[in-house]
Amino acid sequence: MSFRDLLLHIDSYPAPTSPEAIDEAVRLAASFAGKLTGLAIEVDMPVHSNRVADYLIGLTAMAKEEEARSRTACQVGLEHFTSAAKQAGVFEATKLVRVNQYGVADHVAKLARTHDLCLLPLAGGFDGQMAVAESVVFNSGRPALMYRAGGAGGLASGPDLVVIAWDGSRSAARAMADALPILLRAQRVRLLTVLDDNPSAVPHVGAAARVHLQIYGVTATVDEVEAAGEGIGVVFDRYIKQYKPDLLVMGAYGHSRAREFILGGATEHVLRAPTCPVFLSH
Repeated sequence: MSFRDLLLHIDSYPAPTSPEAIDEAVRLAASFAGKLTGLAIEVDMPVHSNRVADYLIGLTAMAKEEEARSRTACQVGLEHFTSAAKQAGVFEATKLVRVNQYGVADHVAKLARTHDLCLLPLAGGFDGQMAVAESVVFNSGRPALMYRAGGAGGLASGPDLVVIAWDGSRSAARAMADALPILLRAQRVRLLTVLDDNPSAVPHVGAAARVHLQIYGVTATVDEVEAAGEGIGVVFDRYIKQYKPDLLVMGAYGHSRAREFILGGATEHVLRAPTCPVFLSH
């Protein structure tokens, strides 16, 4: 059991994916004995004709410059990916497409549907990957793994500790099942239940999950932490700071209002400010 077919989104705008983050994705694919496809999207910035804006600030020229930046980032990223992936024996393919800047997230999600796992490196707080991660998790039917450059080394070499956010919900069960290839490689696994956060997070809810994992040979420790009126994001951050896991596995919660997703508190916090690599599934 493993992730044999992985997709790496190489971000091009506004913050390009770093060579270090690409190298980590290659090592992750190699650790799964899988194949990796590199996807780079050149952003298209259509500008409606506006003579005043062009005269005052050169709006059309600015858009063309930003498109050129994105195009160059795609080329540089794919060249580095191709070299690193072929050297590691995990190269499958490269994909380069041009998409309206507002359609990038949906396009990544569409392509992720035919891969086991989508890797999403993060560059900064405003790199657009949060929207991509949200779309992949809720629209692709596949899990996503988010990480910051330099933060996934332990995961690639064989995780020492993986934490599963467990509240007994459907999404948590889906995430635990999807993450099983990683859990089987982990030295230690902890099931974290934050009590009083939602009705399903009750005492001893992790017992059945621990038994289920044991059948697969995964020995897990069950931790129950009182929310005590604090936000679940604060509780997660404190727990991660204490145990320093190589990966947090959690089910993504959200509901759709037209095309807008209203995220649950834990999902939104993790997407906005992940403090360790995060495996998300819905």
